Amino acid sequence: MRLALDEAGRAGPDVPVGAVVLGPDGTTVLGAGHNEREATGDPTGHAEVLAIRRAATEVGAWRLTGCTLVVTLEPCTMCAGALVQSRVDRVVYGARDDKAGAAGSLWDVVRDRRLNHRPEVIEGVLAEECARLLTDFFRSR
Repeated sequence: MRLALDEAGRAGPDVPVGAVVLGPDGTTVLGAGHNEREATGDPTGHAEVLAIRRAATEVGAWRLTGCTLVVTLEPCTMCAGALVQSRVDRVVYGARDDKAGAAGSLWDVVRDRRLNHRPEVIEGVLAEECARLLTDFFRSR
């Protein structure tokens, strides 16, 4: 989670969310990303999507079997869908997102039994620190 927090710090004008995809060994970073919607004008420029894209490029395949995505904020519906589609084995997140979360809060896309892949979800890792980063950002606006 510390790597994801570092990545969130690079978000500049964007909401400070950071993500890393770890390889099956749990230590190798295959891809990293931070929110870039404002910087690029791309509505899909979420930290998770960017980290998944970069990891897939690194691996040379769209299936990220055995990998873990670590992200500072609970994934939204788009990002949860990307997690399912990429076959990531687990998602670890820090702060819950009661307004848009799709990994257990508002929705639970990643564990929907109707889907063909359901990654393990681990929530609340360094939750206070992740939430504080977001709170400080929005208070400064």
